[in-house]
Amino acid sequence: MVLGKVKNFFVSYDCLNDSNVPVFASGDFVSGRVIIEVTGEIRVKSLNIHAKGLAKVRWTESRNAGSNTAYTQNFTEEVEYLNHRDVLIGHDRDDDNCDEGFTILHSGRHEFPFNLELPQTPLATSFEGKHGSVRYWVKAELHRPWLLPMKTKKEFTVFEHIDINTPLLLSPQAGTKDKTLCCWFCTSGPVSLSAKIERKGYTPGESIQIYAEIENCSSRVVVPKAAIYQTQTFFAKGKIKEIKQLVTNLRGDPLSSGKTETWDGKMLKIPPISPSILDCSIIHVEYSLMVYVDIPRAVNLTLNLPLVIGTIPLHSFGSRTSSVSSQCSMSWLGLPERPEAPPSYSEIITDEDRQNNFELPAVRDEIEGPLYAYIHEFRFQPPPLYSEVDPNPDQVCGSMDRRPDTCPSR
Repeated sequence: MVLGKVKNFFVSYDCLNDSNVPVFASGDFVSGRVIIEVTGEIRVKSLNIHAKGLAKVRWTESRNAGSNTAYTQNFTEEVEYLNHRDVLIGHDRDDDNCDEGFTILHSGRHEFPFNLELPQTPLATSFEGKHGSVRYWVKAELHRPWLLPMKTKKEFTVFEHIDINTPLLLSPQAGTKDKTLCCWFCTSGPVSLSAKIERKGYTPGESIQIYAEIENCSSRVVVPKAAIYQTQTFFAKGKIKEIKQLVTNLRGDPLSSGKTETWDGKMLKIPPISPSILDCSIIHVEYSLMVYVDIPRAVNLTLNLPLVIGTIPLHSFGSRTSSVSSQCSMSWLGLPERPEAPPSYSEIITDEDRQNNFELPAVRDEIEGPLYAYIHEFRFQPPPLYSEVDPNPDQVCGSMDRRPDTCPSR
């Protein structure tokens, strides 16, 4: 008898998204299959899978213990999010001499499906950092008698969803700073910076509208700039390791002495980046928008506005909030804003509604008196026409003259 050989052995996921990339969230079912291709007949003792999710942090630091002594200290920490085992075929017996219970796989391709549910508790988003990572995977092990186990592993991605359509993440972010420059014993004029963005939460692919005003009263030529930074923070054994990386940036025009520049919604696009990680106990991934003035031969004037990169984009109702925030931004910069007119009466109450409700309802006997007649008479009457200008200013002034006890509006 010629012993068969395993030609292919791998894990495949049943992907439900358009990009054919295995992406899941807490509470989802991860399904797939372990595929074995063999040439000839083989005996299999067992086929097991082990699904695991792990956040891991590791870095080293060198320490001096004396003039000629040095040692290296390791800082490691782990958090387990998933640990699931299952036997797809066979058993876990260790007796290779026993011929009972072996599964025979004939020549060809064999598929063994699996299905597991991710925990309902919040999971950390998959991440690869300089001193740590968050990884999820399924590992399959093929056990055959008298042979070493064959192992294969394939990772999948987990997103812990962050919905930016919340009041906290839709709130505007703003700040103001100024700086006085000095050169030896001479004092130069100040450089001032005010900046604002419409909201705190964004998703990759969106553009941040930056509203800013930069005033240069110094004797130097300064350059306004903006940049998005990612900050990775790792925690282990009471120690903290922090890495700050530039994501993207933009540059304004040089600003000479005595000049002022205004950014009326300058666009900075967010590239494809990892979402924020805020709930993991050993790894944090945070973002910020830095609006700053590059000052030669001096420390830059900098404003940091916090950002949260989410996974659920802005909804249609959120765009209205964004529009309101945009109007606030315009008024904050001293730009005029025009109120929006309410809907017309015909859009709300039709002629048919007025005819159907013209007669008094059955509850008339229960509500009697002049108050009910007043309510019914004006229930379906159109409101006065909307206008930003008072059509009868003389009447208002006359009524104010007749009522000297009324305090005029300021």
